Amino acid sequence: MTAELNRLPVPAAELGEGPCWDAGTATLYWTDIPASTVHALDADGQHRSWAVGQQIGAIGLRASGGLVLAAEEGFLALDTSLGAVAPLVSVEHGEPDIRLNDGAIDRAGRFYAGSMAHDERPGPGALYRLDPDHTLTRLITGLGVSNGIGWSPDDTQMYYVDSLDHRLDVLDYDAATGEIGERRPLAEIGSGEVLPDGLTVDADGGIWVAVWGGGAVLRFSPAGELTTTVELPASLVTCPTFGGPDLKTLYITTAAGPGEGAGGLYSCQPGATGQPTYPYRG
Repeated sequence: MTAELNRLPVPAAELGEGPCWDAGTATLYWTDIPASTVHALDADGQHRSWAVGQQIGAIGLRASGGLVLAAEEGFLALDTSLGAVAPLVSVEHGEPDIRLNDGAIDRAGRFYAGSMAHDERPGPGALYRLDPDHTLTRLITGLGVSNGIGWSPDDTQMYYVDSLDHRLDVLDYDAATGEIGERRPLAEIGSGEVLPDGLTVDADGGIWVAVWGGGAVLRFSPAGELTTTVELPASLVTCPTFGGPDLKTLYITTAAGPGEGAGGLYSCQPGATGQPTYPYRG
C-alpha cells in the first residue's frame, strides 16, 4: 500500500519490540530488548527511557498504575514516575538461557506471554497466562520463538505466532475463563530466515503481522486472506500496534540489520482502526 510512512524522532533500536499504546496519557511505549530498556514517546514528542536490568520482550499497561513487563526471569512492575522496577511473578523456565518474549493483555486484564531460548532453538518455549490474582498457568509447551498474540473483536478467537512455524495460527478462546483451544493454521508466512513476528488485530478483525526478514507488515482477513501490505525501509520488522487519538495510527518497531531505516520506529495510517489497549488488572 502507499500510505505515508513516518520515521519517529527517537533513537534507533538494536531490537525494537513490544509497542504498547496508552490512550490515557497519549504515550507509546516500546522496548529495545538487548539494551534492557523501556522507551516512551508522548504526544508532545518527549522521549523517555528506563533501564530495567533485564531483557524485556513485552510491555503492558497496569490498572493500578505504571507498566507490567514480560522479562527474562518473569513478570516485572515498572513505576514510570519513579523508574523503580519490582518483581511481580517469577517464571520457572526449566532450562537455562530462556526469556519471556512477546505478549498481550486481554479485555479481562489477563497477561498472555510466551518464552523462547536466547539461541532461538526449537522446543523449550512455552505460552503462559498471568491472571489478575497473579496465578500463572502454562498453556502450551514445545514452542520455538513464541511471538504475536491478539484477539478477534468478538473475543471468540485468539491469534498466535510461533515464528519458527512460519505460520499465523488461530485458537478458540473463552473470554470468561481465558482458556484456549487447539492451534489451527490460518496463514503461511515466509520461509527460511523470513519469519512472522508480532501482531495486532484491528476493529474489523484484520490481523496485522510483522514479517522479520521481509521488510513488511501484512494484514490478513479472519479467513486468512492477505488484504494489505505495508512495506518498510528495514528488513527486520518486529511488531505493529494501533494508537493515536482515534486508534488509526499504526506504529511499527524494527531491528538493526539490512535496510537504510533499520532499527527505526515508524508510524502510518493504513486506513484501519485498532482495538483499545487493555491493562493488566493485577
